[in-house]
Amino acid sequence: MSRALTAFSSLYFATLLMLLGSGLLSTYLGLQLAANGVSELWIGLLMTGYYGGLVMGASVGHRLISRVGHIRAFVASAGLVTASVLCHALFDNVLAWLGLRVLVGMAMMCQFMVLESWLNEQSESHQRGMVFASYMVVTYLGLVLGQVVFAFKPELSLDHLLYVAMCFSLCLVPVATTRQIHPAPMRPAPLKARMFFQRIPQALTTIGVAGLMMGAFYGMAPVFARSMGLPTSEIGMFMAVTICAGLAAQWPAGWLSDRVDRSQLIQINAMVLTAVSVVMAIGLIPSGGLIFLTAIFGLMVFTLYPMAVALANDHVEPDDRVPLSAMLLVTFGLGASVGPLISSGLMKWLGPNMLYIFMAACSAILVFRVRTAMVTGDNLVEEAPLQFMPAAGNLASSPLAAAIDPRVEESAVIEQMQDELPPEEQPAEDGYADADQEDHRPG
Repeated sequence: MSRALTAFSSLYFATLLMLLGSGLLSTYLGLQLAANGVSELWIGLLMTGYYGGLVMGASVGHRLISRVGHIRAFVASAGLVTASVLCHALFDNVLAWLGLRVLVGMAMMCQFMVLESWLNEQSESHQRGMVFASYMVVTYLGLVLGQVVFAFKPELSLDHLLYVAMCFSLCLVPVATTRQIHPAPMRPAPLKARMFFQRIPQALTTIGVAGLMMGAFYGMAPVFARSMGLPTSEIGMFMAVTICAGLAAQWPAGWLSDRVDRSQLIQINAMVLTAVSVVMAIGLIPSGGLIFLTAIFGLMVFTLYPMAVALANDHVEPDDRVPLSAMLLVTFGLGASVGPLISSGLMKWLGPNMLYIFMAACSAILVFRVRTAMVTGDNLVEEAPLQFMPAAGNLASSPLAAAIDPRVEESAVIEQMQDELPPEEQPAEDGYADADQEDHRPG
């Protein structure tokens, strides 16, 4: 297994650099705009643009990859992100920054799709659990390291943008120099929205609420922390502790999720989340207490998404789990796009503490909406409950993430993706029939 992970080290390193740069950029922009006296509404709108770009990038990415191949698509996307990041230093205009955030989101989604399709084709069925979990751990680690930068470089300056640009430039190196075989082209999976709305309404509600909260957190939590009097270095720690807690909670939550009714676990999670959010909104706590509370918040909010994904997979047949991943991405992306906009408006008009009042209201929806009695079990698949797997829950993945999820049967994934190919692009029996792709398998 260690040999398998070593084989994927270049892809993991590229992912780490991407998420480091993305996490650093999001926090920097929020703090810089707040320091310049820009309205909270605009700060939220920038995060909305980023998540909107990620959702749109799923469709754009498929077309680009099918046209020019994986490596060229990754290089073009990384170049676009690097140029967009540097353009923030050239334009002191919030409207221009909004357009740049949309571009960054679209290009990063294309990069995620390249990496995940590569991991899918290179991993064998017995490796998928470790490969999938390691990919999620790397995404969390990158986000945490992006926040830690502020502990060493607390003064806001253009240096932070240079660091981000360096990350996206350097992520080209491991992908461009890899000797792994190029993946075959893939096509978008259909959403089948009506079927999923009928089968898994509680799971979709949880995914949407998780999107609302995560989008609001990444976009507005730095602004909230600044309003609470935290210096920039401690704001980075505030964000890092929340994300680290979310990472640490993945496996314990998975252990519980495989043994306790998942809808009940989501409801209990939402109750704790509501209580913690209300306490944080009150604001009469020292910075140490705030760090402790945000750790609990991270434990709860970062486990909503993977528990909802597990609940959804329990009620969907293997053949539908690839389109399910696309449906969950769209649902989460819509929530993550709206969350920063609503929370920023509330913060502008009613004060920064409204961020966590908004969080409490969102989690309260789950308390009343997701209950064991509401899960009929009519569409429960034969092998349910399926094994819980960690998930980033911040759109640090694409619709292709299902392909490397070990809960998805490999044959179903291959058939789903091959059926979407036109006849002239159907892969040969060996699975690698793309004419313009060379076999770079070592030795």
